[in-house]
Parts: sequence; C-alpha cells; structure tokens
Amino acid sequence: MGTVTIRDVRAICTAPDGINLTVVKVETSEPGLYGLGCATFAYRTKAVRCVVEEYLKPLLVGRDASRIEDLWQLMNVNAYWRNGPISNNAVSGVDQALWDIKGKMAGMPVYELLGGKCREAVPLYLHADGRDFPALSEKIHAYLEAGVRYIRCQIGTYGGGKMSAATPPGSQPGMYLDPDQYARATVALFEKLRAEFGFEAEFCHDVHERVQPVEALRLAKQLEPYRLFFLEDLLSPEQGDWYRLLRQQTATPIAVGELFNNPKEFDFLIANRLIDFIRCHTSQLGGLTPARKLAAFAEVFGVRTAWHGPGDVSPVGHAANIHLDLATSNLGIQEWTPISETLAEVFPGCPVQKGGYIYANDRPGFGIDLDEKLAAKYPCEHPVTQWTQTRLVDGTVIHP
Repeated sequence: MGTVTIRDVRAICTAPDGINLTVVKVETSEPGLYGLGCATFAYRTKAVRCVVEEYLKPLLVGRDASRIEDLWQLMNVNAYWRNGPISNNAVSGVDQALWDIKGKMAGMPVYELLGGKCREAVPLYLHADGRDFPALSEKIHAYLEAGVRYIRCQIGTYGGGKMSAATPPGSQPGMYLDPDQYARATVALFEKLRAEFGFEAEFCHDVHERVQPVEALRLAKQLEPYRLFFLEDLLSPEQGDWYRLLRQQTATPIAVGELFNNPKEFDFLIANRLIDFIRCHTSQLGGLTPARKLAAFAEVFGVRTAWHGPGDVSPVGHAANIHLDLATSNLGIQEWTPISETLAEVFPGCPVQKGGYIYANDRPGFGIDLDEKLAAKYPCEHPVTQWTQTRLVDGTVIHP
C-alpha cells in the first residue's frame, strides 16, 4: 500500500437517544478505508459541523492520513486562535478518525498502537440519582447487585429547582439553587449512605461548580469522614488557584477537568499535585492525541485519569476513551453511561459493559462503525439549552 491520503471529511450529526451527537468520518484514497472520530459538543452542534466541513476539510484533503501528530498540530494552529470548545471538538473528530484509520492500516486495535493493554477491562462508575433518598438507595442496591462497585450519588438533577418564595418578583426564568442548602444536604446525604451501605462501596459526588470557593472548602472537609472516592468539579476553571487551599486543608480526593479546553487550565494543578484525578472530556481537548499526552503528564505527578463519559459523548468517543484507558497505567476510573439498544444499533461494535467493567472488542482501529442510514432517522434538534440557566435565589446567574 502506497501513501494513503485524505479524500473527504464529513460531520455526521445524529440523536438516537435525543442527545445531539457529532461523528466525523474521514475517507481515504484507499477504497473502503475510513475512520470515525467523536466531535460531540451537544449544545453547539451546527458550529462544530461548520468548522469540520467548511474549514478543516479544505485544509486536509490530499494530505497523508498517517501523519497524525503533524496534522493535529496543523489543525490546532490553522485558525491562529486555539483551545476553544468548538474548534477543539472539530479537531478531535478528525484526530480520532485518523487513529481509527491507523489501527485499520496496521490491523490492530488502537490500544495496541498505544503500547498494549495494562488491564483486561476498564473499571467504571455509574450515576445514581433519585428524587429522594429511598429512590437513590434503590438504584444503588441494584448497581451493587449487578457488580458495580463505584457509584456517583446525587439527589435531584443539576441546576436546582423552582423559584423560591424569597426570589424577587419579576425574576428571570430558569432553575433556582440555594448553594448553602445544597451543601448541607450533600453532607447529610453521605452520612445516610455510609450508614446504610458501609464502606465497601466507592462513592463519588459531582458538585458541578455550584458553590463559592470557601463553601467548597468547607464541604470537602465535612465529607472527609465518609471517604469519597472523589469529589468532582468543586470549582470552575477560573477559580483554579483555590485548589492550593483545598489541598492544604482537606484529604478528600479531588477530581477536576470536565470544562477544561486549554492546557494552562490543568497543567499547574497536576504539576503541583493539587488534584487526584483529571476528568477531561477528551474531545474538548482536541482528541486522542492531546489526551494521551495529558495522561502521561499526569502519571509523572501521581494523578490518575477519570475521563468524562456522559450521554453527550458519542459511542465512538466512548470507544476512544476505553482504548486509551486500556493502555494507560495511571487509569483511576472511567465514567460510563450505558449504551442503549438504539445507540448500539446505529453504532455497531460499541464497547460492552459486564458488571463493573467495560470491554473493547479486538477489531482493528476503535472497532466501532456507524450506520449512516439509521443515523439519518434520528435528526438533531437545536432548542435553547435549559439546564445551564441556573440562578441563585436572588436571580443571579451562576454555574450549573
């Protein structure tokens, strides 16, 4: 086989489970040889598609598909400004697709190209949420019985609830939250969880940046007796300096990174050992190429990985995460959202959950495909995003 060049680059948008997903398909000069990569930014789908097809495609067509590192660097700097979520997701779609192609050309799974397996399967954690404690407890019992040991526990959905009686008349629509009430309720929640389940289960909790820095410190300290596996996203990226105080005053493990786009948002946290888990959304970083470098950097400082794995990651993105997890010695845990029958039909070859672990198949590349005809039956919709319209009791916009 001579030089294999890029023949076409397309963004395929689909929503089989009602969540907008974007997958990039890179076709090559070799008949039948193509790759898939995740470019999902569910709330700005059309913008990512535009960047992929109107800007990256003209840049890439005719170039050598095997030069992944060079092409990533080229895509990263081509717009001059970089490290934004729209451009990074677009770059990620192409980057992951090139790794998929590389694996197919080599006749190997991508994890083999990354150095081979460190483990046979990837440990996962699942989300347990409920309207009240009995509903949450029931879900946790079901997970434990199914062999899932790591569980993220929340009561109520992100973003708060209805307006309070204390909210000023005429306040803007949205979901309203009292951060102090939330923090107190979270401590009480884990006291009850440990009383019921003991310490054999590993519990996590996602704060989602909903409290002020000093309250975040208090919360982390108050949760120490309940030995969380980690406390996630206590603070926004803009408040990164506060993690120095957190590290000095609490032993609760900290996981951070869901919102990170720019390496400067996480490098000092890792290099100063201020966090325990790096939790980035790999397509937000720009794909597999920067994510594997981040994992290696974190390993030097004893920080483990826990890549973001919600429903707004496509099955292709989940597969990329799993291949990286299999070949990463400093894996901590993998967030996992179960793949529905509909998604599995649209994306044949998905990773498979068995008990508390995820298994990749051993096909070349990421081992996953996309049925474009089926995908077209589930078009994306573009309503105004509601869950991020979160406000304090007085009506002030806050982080979700």
